[in-house]
Amino acid sequence: MTKEIKIEARAVQVFYGSTHAIKDVDVDIEDKTVTAFIGPSGCGKSTFLRCLNRMNDTIDVARVEGSIKLDSEDIYDPKVDPVQLRAKVGMVFQKPNPFPKSIYDNVAYGPRIHGLSRNKAELDQIVEKALRGAALWDEVKDRLDTPGTGLSGGQQQRLCIARAVATEPEVLLMDEPCSALDPIATGQVEDLIDELKANYSVVIVTHSMQQAARVSQRTAFFHLGNLVEFGDTGQIFTNPKDPRTESYITGRIG
Repeated sequence: MTKEIKIEARAVQVFYGSTHAIKDVDVDIEDKTVTAFIGPSGCGKSTFLRCLNRMNDTIDVARVEGSIKLDSEDIYDPKVDPVQLRAKVGMVFQKPNPFPKSIYDNVAYGPRIHGLSRNKAELDQIVEKALRGAALWDEVKDRLDTPGTGLSGGQQQRLCIARAVATEPEVLLMDEPCSALDPIATGQVEDLIDELKANYSVVIVTHSMQQAARVSQRTAFFHLGNLVEFGDTGQIFTNPKDPRTESYITGRIG
């Protein structure tokens, strides 16, 4: 059964000034699937991830060419408001970055900006739903008014995931969401990613091939700004078609 395509990228190029960081990338990202981007440091996987919610717009020297469509609509069309786009395409960063606000206000921030609730009772429901969705509700429900920065690293990262899902996005981008976490917190976030795919298209950049193998159904291997190979995770790890992919997976390059 083929899943519907959520994001379709064609001939995507990214330049930082005169540096050609991403070269001619074509990718279809399926809905309700975890897609992992793997590859050595500096290979372009995070740069490409940031194209998907126009985060590269915030970098003066960055230029993106090619076509990226979300539900068949060009996200780089001048009519598209990047703020609205980022409500639909949420992002979780490498280092947990809760706002210096209460746990409640961290999660309520997006829904407030986007006017998703009419009153406090509705906002309370949105906050609870997002915290439950991030497997954090039971741990924090009695201290919603305490600072989000007071949580443990793993809890902070789950709070950031709750914050990202509170605007009811359709796609969730995660840029190495576990690299700052200990193994137990990493396991909790991985379990959560597995649950999130029931409702979202999840794209995760990871340095850990083991993590990609555990959490994703599709894997894209980037090397030197090129998308070398893209396919089902099992096939990429057990029977890669490109010798560069095999070299990376067996540890010869990286």
